[in-house]
Amino acid sequence: MPKKLPIFYSALLLTAVNLLLRLVGTSFQVYLSGCIGAAGIGLLQLVMSVGSLAMVAGIGGIRTAAMYLTAEELGRKNPQNVIWVLSGCCLYSIAFSSSVAMLLYRFAPWIASVWIGDPRTVAPLRLFAAFLPVTCLCGVMTGYFTAANRIGTLAAVEVAEQVCSMSLTMAALTLFAKRDPVRACLCVIMGSSLGSMLTLACLVVLRLREHAPTGARIHVNRRLMQTALPLAFADDLKSGITTAENLMVPKRLALNPAVSSPLAAFGLVSGMVFPVIMFPASILFGLTELLIPELARCAAAGSETRIQYLVRKGLRVGMIYGAAMGGLLYLMADFLCIRLYKSLDAAHFMRCYALLVPMLYCDILIDAMTKGLGQQRVCVRYNILTSALDVFFLYLLLPRSGMLGYYISFFVTHLINFLLSLGRLLKISIRSIPAYIPVLSVSATLLCIWAASHVRNVSFRCISFLLLLSSLLFLFRILRSEDLRWFKGMVYKK
Repeated sequence: MPKKLPIFYSALLLTAVNLLLRLVGTSFQVYLSGCIGAAGIGLLQLVMSVGSLAMVAGIGGIRTAAMYLTAEELGRKNPQNVIWVLSGCCLYSIAFSSSVAMLLYRFAPWIASVWIGDPRTVAPLRLFAAFLPVTCLCGVMTGYFTAANRIGTLAAVEVAEQVCSMSLTMAALTLFAKRDPVRACLCVIMGSSLGSMLTLACLVVLRLREHAPTGARIHVNRRLMQTALPLAFADDLKSGITTAENLMVPKRLALNPAVSSPLAAFGLVSGMVFPVIMFPASILFGLTELLIPELARCAAAGSETRIQYLVRKGLRVGMIYGAAMGGLLYLMADFLCIRLYKSLDAAHFMRCYALLVPMLYCDILIDAMTKGLGQQRVCVRYNILTSALDVFFLYLLLPRSGMLGYYISFFVTHLINFLLSLGRLLKISIRSIPAYIPVLSVSATLLCIWAASHVRNVSFRCISFLLLLSSLLFLFRILRSEDLRWFKGMVYKK
């Protein structure tokens, strides 16, 4: 077996790769917005929402299931059983993804005319369906390599995939798409699909070259179903409601007389603001990829002390990093919108959503830790509740309050999900956090944003904010010298 990296360096490597891929993706979104405008971006978001729903349904929770079950076998010191886990996961993936692909291909004309409202989008939907099984099988293999801590290998393959897909997509956009959003969607799907084919081929070859041990056949069907089906149900429900929301938002916004272009307003938030707001979260996504299998291994081995340690550090990292990034995004909103989009139209929305960044970033880590501790069914219940509330609030508020109603719905539902998930995580990990810590953190962040906003120069404004925030966090003993020693020890530990 190839040499494995310690968890800190694995997280660091995944962070670098995620940052690179997210930077490329955000740059691509900026390029598209310049080519086809806000209304075109809005239509593209609707098409990709349907594709995302098909992708989630086709994956059927198998990526996380493959990661979780592989980590369990490795935690129990049974590497010879991994081959049977992967075999079951691949069969499950092929069955799910092929069924979804056939349904999408068959009903593409109806979806294009009724859901999206543009019959020209039939071709992109059918192209997506043709490559769906390949993309879903990639999820199985990436789940395995993550659980096996083959992070260096996985990072190299993902970078190669992104370079391939982006090169092909950019060339196709230049030669074929022009300013047509439907053609742009075809180019994006084709480039991404060819990149997925490259990834799947590379990962299968690398797995075969491991010459891993093979033991007596074990039955994994029941464990696989118990793990994957709740995840599939939750992901499908969440993605389905998200797709319904995305398709509903422009129609309900059109009922508000103050909104002149509903599709442009929706594209402004979903296609321009959200990619920038979530770009710094790439650092956390690298950590979540490792927390799920690491906590699964600890739970299988009965290491409660290690679980408590990881939960404590995860929550602290999410809170502090979210506060810092939220403040910077708020203070740089005008600068970013002018540089990226040559317009200030999105700056107001960016400032509003930047205030929610600490909660959103913490929720990313909380979701990963609850899944790593086997709480998939609980996550299903929370997702059902918050998704239903989101649909209700959007339907009710959009005609009356416009994009303000969209923001209120987003904030309320994400807050409810955050509080429920945090409470569950603390309960199962036997941890508690004093209430004053998040209160002081939020207060310190808002105070530092207010103080730094009086500095005119953007660079000095951001530096002032970070210095003030770190000083207040040290003063309130939320950030301690032992945290810096812990980080230094992680970096220099052999």
